[in-house]
Amino acid sequence: MNLKSIKNLQSKVQILRKNILNMIYYAGSGHPGGSLSCIDILTCLYFFEMRVRPKQPDWKNRDRFILSKGHACPALYAVLGEKGFFSKANFKKLRHINAMLQGHPDRLKTPGVDFNSGSLGQGFSFGIGVALGAKITKRKFRVYVVTGCGELDEGQLWEGALFASHNNLDNLMVFIDYNKLQSDDYNKNILNLEPLKDKWIAFGWNVLEINGHNIKEILTVLDRAKSIKDKPTICIAHTIKGKGISFMENKPKWHGSLAPTKTELKIALRDLNEKQ
Repeated sequence: MNLKSIKNLQSKVQILRKNILNMIYYAGSGHPGGSLSCIDILTCLYFFEMRVRPKQPDWKNRDRFILSKGHACPALYAVLGEKGFFSKANFKKLRHINAMLQGHPDRLKTPGVDFNSGSLGQGFSFGIGVALGAKITKRKFRVYVVTGCGELDEGQLWEGALFASHNNLDNLMVFIDYNKLQSDDYNKNILNLEPLKDKWIAFGWNVLEINGHNIKEILTVLDRAKSIKDKPTICIAHTIKGKGISFMENKPKWHGSLAPTKTELKIALRDLNEKQ
């Protein structure tokens, strides 16, 4: 990690935020808030950390990525398109019938997608299964999962948390996109998650906590997680829903399913240009 790498990733994030906004605008529907809150994490994973081959998406030794909060797939599509898994021309067909980029990830349609996610909690469980399979077969790839904080309301996720620590899955790293909001309201008004760090410690995980929009902090925890033995790692990444867009930040309405108007898109792109 060096200053040049960090600056390059920061610039890449701004490009990807624009890709997210444009594709949702063309679709006329989507989930902008949560896509914008997790894009820094996905950028660091795909453009710095993970071993993947865009021209060989099913390479057996690749690191695996599971977007458990599948409704934030515009973030994943933005990264995969920018990385070269498919043509960025597909961005204009997000959510179109029979198109490559559906409203939730589909591994049969989209190169680079490792799991069909959407039903919350299931991607987390699948990631645990993949990590366990790698351990059993003595494969060296790592498994990365991104969950939403509203997703933590799912009981299936906490069952999986027990299972992963019981099986010492140190090849598994999970990021919580902790933007404090879910589809209808703030988490604290629906089902309070705190004390979140203490819960994961009690479940036997290695727990890290960062600003999920700070590239240096993301890269640091990615490096630290690889040195942990006999425990899965979870990173509580404090983020802002709708990050970078003045009229979207911390606004529950921008969870989805909606898209910016033409005027709103111009304002959003201007916001991002001013921050470059």
